[in-house]
Amino acid sequence: MLTFLFSAVFCATYLSPSISHVKGRDFTEQEMSHYRDRIKSMFYHAYNSYLENAYPYDELRPLTCDGQDTWGSFSLTLIDALDTLLILGNHTEFQRVATLLQDTVDFDIDVNASVFETNIRVVGGLLSAHLLSKRAGMEVEEGWPCSGPLLRMAEDAARKLLPAFQTPTGMPYGTVNLLRGVNPSETPVTCTAGVGTFILEFSTLSRLTGDPVFENVARKALRALWRTRSDIGLVGNHIDVITSKWVAQDAGIGAGVDSYFEYLVKGAIMLQDEELLAMFHEFDKSIKNYTKFDDWYLWVQMHKGTVSMPVFQSLEAFWPGLQSLIGDISSATKTFHNYYSVWRQFGGLPEFYSIPQGYTVDKREGYPLRPELIESAMYLYKATGDPTFMQLGRDAVESIDKISRVNCGFATVKDVRDHKLDNRMESFFLAETIKYLYLLFDPENFLHNSGTEFELGGLQGDCILSAGGYVFNTEAHPLDPAALHCCSRYQSERRELQDILISLSEPLRPATDQSEETPGAGGSRESIALKPGERRKARVLSCPTQPFSAKLAVMGQVFSDNS
Repeated sequence: MLTFLFSAVFCATYLSPSISHVKGRDFTEQEMSHYRDRIKSMFYHAYNSYLENAYPYDELRPLTCDGQDTWGSFSLTLIDALDTLLILGNHTEFQRVATLLQDTVDFDIDVNASVFETNIRVVGGLLSAHLLSKRAGMEVEEGWPCSGPLLRMAEDAARKLLPAFQTPTGMPYGTVNLLRGVNPSETPVTCTAGVGTFILEFSTLSRLTGDPVFENVARKALRALWRTRSDIGLVGNHIDVITSKWVAQDAGIGAGVDSYFEYLVKGAIMLQDEELLAMFHEFDKSIKNYTKFDDWYLWVQMHKGTVSMPVFQSLEAFWPGLQSLIGDISSATKTFHNYYSVWRQFGGLPEFYSIPQGYTVDKREGYPLRPELIESAMYLYKATGDPTFMQLGRDAVESIDKISRVNCGFATVKDVRDHKLDNRMESFFLAETIKYLYLLFDPENFLHNSGTEFELGGLQGDCILSAGGYVFNTEAHPLDPAALHCCSRYQSERRELQDILISLSEPLRPATDQSEETPGAGGSRESIALKPGERRKARVLSCPTQPFSAKLAVMGQVFSDNS
């Protein structure tokens, strides 16, 4: 399965298959440089406005030039923007903010926080910053990336979320109090994405720290969700985490569901996990069979497959980028052009768009500067080299700069029809929208590294890190898979040594069959996606244990010679 993934992605990346539209004009290096400068200017206008008017609140209110706490009082915009600073080349500010966060952010606070948002923005942002800190010129601890202050902060934040997973099903509550745990009156109803969007951050934590609890709870939640799918292979929108009963039975790829599918694919890539990929492929078949119409994806009833909402949601615009990661370039391109036509119609994507009417949906006309279509453009441009995808980036820069720029940052578009503005600048504007725009116009950025550069780390200093193959979490925080394998290898060797020392002090016992165990922080794990009797293939991602010359990094994947 993973060999097929390699073949598909390699073809998508290098063979540039023919597609049904005419390619646009190539951008010159001068034009690329111009837009990089424009995007940097947009970032610093927003970032400096936040520092001057909103810090230490979570987010900037750009129309009134003040701040507000939104997701838990973490100075969230600073955490979310930290890795973007490095991607734009600002090492000095990265170092200053990383130190500031260590000195000022405290998770022992009496605040009700979203489990989902805290994970993707705070835990994900801190993990990414930790893994990039050496590149940013910070002095790192001995044994980095398996230790470090930002890693400890991420672990502290994640531990505050663990009480939410203490349910009969293993699926988490949506909200947790960071000081007191889950409120007894907390609703058991959680959206699907709120259950299935933890495997990237939590497995990273487990592999770096050696504590399997994070990966274990994330996997348990994924497997519990997998068992609730309908007879036609679909999942709904909201579920009761106590009873496993579906409360909202609309099935689609948009709001409330989106990042669940994203994490199955990216988790499979980062962890070399066939079970997660098998889950996604089963869902993908049902999604194509029941929700796809003329390269749009509608919402349907999860048990019957009948259309319930013939709308396109702006959050669905991540889907073409995800398709590119599994090599489905033709389908991704067609769907992308449907979504791009909506952007050209309004200068942004409304939250809901009626496909039959070709217009916005009442009370869902806003555009909060979301990144998803730009994200897909970045992946598809990387896969095909087609400048049409870069043209979307150009249009996004021009639209956002013209419509949303105000004296104190960039404001959410309240209504794409008349471009009225709202008094909010979400932290994902700096974490995702600006980042994906910049990476689209910066093909030489270190995040696009294909293995030509690397650095050494680990307790023995023999792990090859930062050689490319970064996997973005759903908040666009890049994670380095090689770091996970570096630290999990060390943890495995330490456990093996402990077992040897213990065995020397105990009577000899008959050997037990270890063939069913899967290496990694989680120990032995039952697969519910592979067929009965089928065994996982050996992982092919093993950068820290093979010569670097034997590696090839392509589109978020690293392969050995025999892949």
